[in-house]
Amino acid sequence: MKAAVHDTFGEPADVLKTRDVETPEPGQGEVRIRTILSPIHNHDLWTIRGNYGYKPPLPGAIGGSEAAGVVDAVGDGVDEGLLGRRVSVAGVHGSWAEFFIAPAGGLLPLPDAISDELGAQLIAMPFSAISLLETLKAGKGDWIIQTAANGAVGRIMAVLAKARGINLLNLVRRTEAADELREAGLTNVISTSDEDWTDKARAVIGDGAALSAIDSVGGDISAHLVDLLSQDGELVVFGTATGAPMPLSSGALIMKHITVKGFWGARVSKEMDDARRRALTGELVELAVKGELKLETGGTFGLDDLGVALDAALTPGRAGKVMLRP
Repeated sequence: MKAAVHDTFGEPADVLKTRDVETPEPGQGEVRIRTILSPIHNHDLWTIRGNYGYKPPLPGAIGGSEAAGVVDAVGDGVDEGLLGRRVSVAGVHGSWAEFFIAPAGGLLPLPDAISDELGAQLIAMPFSAISLLETLKAGKGDWIIQTAANGAVGRIMAVLAKARGINLLNLVRRTEAADELREAGLTNVISTSDEDWTDKARAVIGDGAALSAIDSVGGDISAHLVDLLSQDGELVVFGTATGAPMPLSSGALIMKHITVKGFWGARVSKEMDDARRRALTGELVELAVKGELKLETGGTFGLDDLGVALDAALTPGRAGKVMLRP
């Protein structure tokens, strides 16, 4: 089969190559999936660079961790009724290929109302977003502040917060990005490129309680988020687009009793009990079927166009996740 493979860690454009490898066979409790679409996530690129929480064995590692596809073969102990089912799965390894292996228990059957493009990215980022929302102090009527509101998780959080009656302040770094979000129907959008953005933020929040702030940018903005938080608020570090250190004021942390913590969706999902995972996944599927959860794509490319796909995935301001189609 054809697959996107890397034998060393490094910059994806340098180390990732498309070549023929042996088609895998499912083992006990596993299925083989014929890939329809697989997104390029930031954490996929970090994994290839060798600086993510998971490091695949080398050489011969295949990229990709989420996909929509069709069950092509089943291993021992797996219901053969799954054969031919269109499914979504995340948290796997090697989905940038014509076929990949996944645990049968992790499959999400896709209703006909959910497109391949939506199904291919229905779990990883949406589930991280809804899991994050579950952990936050902010509840109905409170305020959440989020940076990188134009990213996949940011757009998903806007849908989830609205569904749960939580107020959301959406921060982006570019005026153009703010305009795009407003055109897409999002409210309370502010560009941090405006000199008076913190004043605008305070005006939006008003007397409301900003109990939670989600930062996916890093750097100086973290200190501003702490200043905007209410007493006993929390700053949750979800990602770092800049990679810059967070210069937090000890005075503000002390006087306001601010909590600072990290959030890694892969760990939270692994530690979550099955009943809660099913409930949250069901909530996402329901929103998707209703058409309320819409996830755009930033282009679809074949495995032979891997270099172009990687360039597109690394382009700032792209509309959505770049997809690979074997």
